[in-house]
Amino acid sequence: MDKQKKFYPGEKKVVLVTGGAGFLGSHLCDRLISENNVICLDNFTGGGDINNIKHLLQNPNFRFINQDVNRQVDFEKISDLDEFKIGVRGISEIYHFACPTSAKDFDKLRIETLRTSSLGTINVLEWAKFYKAKMFFASSSVVYGQRLEGRAFKETDFGQVDFVGPRSCYDEGKRFSEAAIITYRDMSAVDAKIARIFRTYGPRESLFDGQMIPDFVLQALNNRSLIIYGDEKFSTSICYVDDVIEGIIRLMNSEESGPINLGGPEACLLANLAKKIIEMTGSKSEIEFRPPLPFMRPLGLPDITLAKEKLEWFPVTDLNNGLEKLIAYVRANRMLLQPLVNKYDEE
Repeated sequence: MDKQKKFYPGEKKVVLVTGGAGFLGSHLCDRLISENNVICLDNFTGGGDINNIKHLLQNPNFRFINQDVNRQVDFEKISDLDEFKIGVRGISEIYHFACPTSAKDFDKLRIETLRTSSLGTINVLEWAKFYKAKMFFASSSVVYGQRLEGRAFKETDFGQVDFVGPRSCYDEGKRFSEAAIITYRDMSAVDAKIARIFRTYGPRESLFDGQMIPDFVLQALNNRSLIIYGDEKFSTSICYVDDVIEGIIRLMNSEESGPINLGGPEACLLANLAKKIIEMTGSKSEIEFRPPLPFMRPLGLPDITLAKEKLEWFPVTDLNNGLEKLIAYVRANRMLLQPLVNKYDEE
């Protein structure tokens, strides 16, 4: 039976964020916490970190639940959530970010990735159906497959994905999740929205995990070589995390259902980005090129025309400003991050 929500004047909505201790999820929790009661669900598999949400743990509007999204969860029986009165208020919105994203640990997390992209997404859809909650799904640029030469990806493009290759659990998993969402939308009237998110950078992004951009800053501050897994021509789309979160909020608050691309529409050479970070930090570091990690590949660029037209959204944080914020974060947390500096040398 579906849940009927009951609200009273002045009450806050209950919002669930799966993967809420991860990079994007924790920033979304920051954005939502002032006006909502936020449940952060995470089991720290493949990206989540308690340090990302430590500053929220004492907030009366925030609850962290250490649970696996692939398992059934009865939110009304979790005593830590009693004050949110879910039995009466229900859950109004669900943001689904849970999925391992580690490039370096990709191989050992392939089964977990497969489960999360299938069972996990279906569980979330069932929760959304039960509570009549509005749902957001964080899909990925990987659904488009290999980069197109000469043009950006549009939402109408049907990507060519290797569905029997080693990356298929993630790439095809995101495509399956989208298919599941469309099916529940059509068959069960679940109000579910999809954003295809391109490469995002900013504070709290996992270090020494193949993401490279946050690593550059910490390495530069310690005058260590900046490692690029690729050659001088490796380029990518990048967008600052605050801009992506703004796009997600706008999509959730709109009548649009997506899929809609969210990302930086211009290519950025990682070698040039590394040089800029060296200059901005006054570092003596050099750039070192290494072979690509087994599960990394250059990703395409997004055509964000639809986001501009339907959401009035586009990235507003320029590269210098975004990097300044990232550098300031790494400086402020340097003592905490310092033990990680030698990690490249251990591999």
